Amino acid sequence: MTKIKIVTDSSVTIEPELVKQLDITIVPLSVMIDSVVYSDADLKEEGKFLQLMQEAKNLPKTSQPPVGVFAEVFEELCKDGSRILAIHMSHSLSGTVEASRQGASLSTADVTVIDSSFTDQALKFQVVEAARLAKEGIDIDEILSRVEEVKNNTELYIGVSTLENLVKGGRIGRVTGLLSSLLNIRVVMQMKNDELQPIVKGRGAKTFKKWLDEFTSSLNDRSVAEIGISYSGNPEWANEMRNILQAYVENSISVIETGSIIQTHTGENAWAILVRYHS
Repeated sequence: MTKIKIVTDSSVTIEPELVKQLDITIVPLSVMIDSVVYSDADLKEEGKFLQLMQEAKNLPKTSQPPVGVFAEVFEELCKDGSRILAIHMSHSLSGTVEASRQGASLSTADVTVIDSSFTDQALKFQVVEAARLAKEGIDIDEILSRVEEVKNNTELYIGVSTLENLVKGGRIGRVTGLLSSLLNIRVVMQMKNDELQPIVKGRGAKTFKKWLDEFTSSLNDRSVAEIGISYSGNPEWANEMRNILQAYVENSISVIETGSIIQTHTGENAWAILVRYHS
């Protein structure tokens, strides 16, 4: 039976022990801060990237992994005859998935590359599902079908305390109905159809709390499989959300600091709630 190995990119927010346990390969993106280029893999220490971003003169810039790096990774992983399934963040956020496809075409490996339509822990849901099934010896078609199912039952919500990073980084346009002069309003967005769509905007902490109340009410009629919470900066609000949401899901909610790739675009004091429902 052909072994299947799982590859993803470092926009994924995932527990290091899961990566090890499920033998997941993460290809790092890079971040340039004031002309110094860092591999995302070197910025994993809690709070390290945020400190660098606060001290920087300019907004950091993220770069997808080079095509050649993907080709090398795939070539190495297929040496034992394994097939490869690469699952990446949405093409609307980065060219990473396309770089992965090009890298696959340059290698001799048998690689299937898919766009998760998400990032962060919503990407993790698909990666972990694929890795667990691969470990069980499930064939590629069944894995792809199950990953698609996970994708179709996932929702990603993100709250930002400033739009400055998203606008400057080109990840959200000035034409989304949000006035660019109000960069310091709090905004909740949902990732839908590969786009970040603003759903709530307002001033002050009550904006997030009001949205959370409404979101929590909506969970009463739904069967939740898992919830992840990610944050940038202070974890206090993330932990508060976990305490409220834990009653709606059996599995323990993981609260994780998101990586430098996401923090570059969300800025400080951002958070995300990632939900997977039972199909």
